[in-house]
Amino acid sequence: MMASFGWKRKIGERVSKSSVQQFEAAAEKAEDDGHSPGEEVDWLHAIKRRREILLEDCAAKSKMLKDEGAMLAEQGRHWEAIKKWDEAIQLTPDNPLLYEMKSQVLSILHEVFPAVKAAEMAVKFRSSWWEGWRTLGRAQLNLGEVDLAVRSFQIAVHLCPSERVLWQEDLNWAWTLQKQHLATKEKIRQEEETKEQILNAPELQQDYDFESDEVLAACEAVAKRQTHYEELKRTTVVIDAEGNIKNVVTGENESEDTATPSKEQFVKARGLF
Repeated sequence: MMASFGWKRKIGERVSKSSVQQFEAAAEKAEDDGHSPGEEVDWLHAIKRRREILLEDCAAKSKMLKDEGAMLAEQGRHWEAIKKWDEAIQLTPDNPLLYEMKSQVLSILHEVFPAVKAAEMAVKFRSSWWEGWRTLGRAQLNLGEVDLAVRSFQIAVHLCPSERVLWQEDLNWAWTLQKQHLATKEKIRQEEETKEQILNAPELQQDYDFESDEVLAACEAVAKRQTHYEELKRTTVVIDAEGNIKNVVTGENESEDTATPSKEQFVKARGLF
């Protein structure tokens, strides 16, 4: 018993005072961290907490950049604002507010395609945000994509039907432009069809007796078709103050030289031969 006790005592005596102090300090640190000296550290929890802190820092810095960009945009310093928002997007790439604000400013700068792409990202990250869909619709109108703009405005109205300006102005204007676009396409179709009829007029495919009335009728038909074609070329599809679509013919008071020759004029011309 004495030998065993003496062995333990001797071992303890060899422990220096500094080693004991280091051991006690390590034990106190473990207790401060919420762990007992013998408890294992939860590294997964520590890593998760560190990541949360990093994300919080990124979100705070992103918000600061967003606000700085908004101030620059209000001052008309649009490209500087976009630079701030791009930096914020690097920190928080899934923030729809940044893309929506960027799209608005790009539209002001007439950067129509980048504006559409930015607005598309905004609704991608928040598909139920009606303001994002409205911004996308306006950007699509600037790009000339009227049908897509109508769809975007319709989604925005569905998400927020109480926003009267949205459907009274944005959607109605898009509908008006859509009707104008369809009317213009129809006008171009008629113009091309009439031109084809002039170039391949059936009346010119037959052999006529120059003294017969049939040649007069053929010439009159071709002349009317030519006049109609010239009128279509001068026709412009416009929108009046009430939002109605109208076909306006320019140069209606031109000289009578452009009018369709009468049958008497054809008879007089035939007498010259």
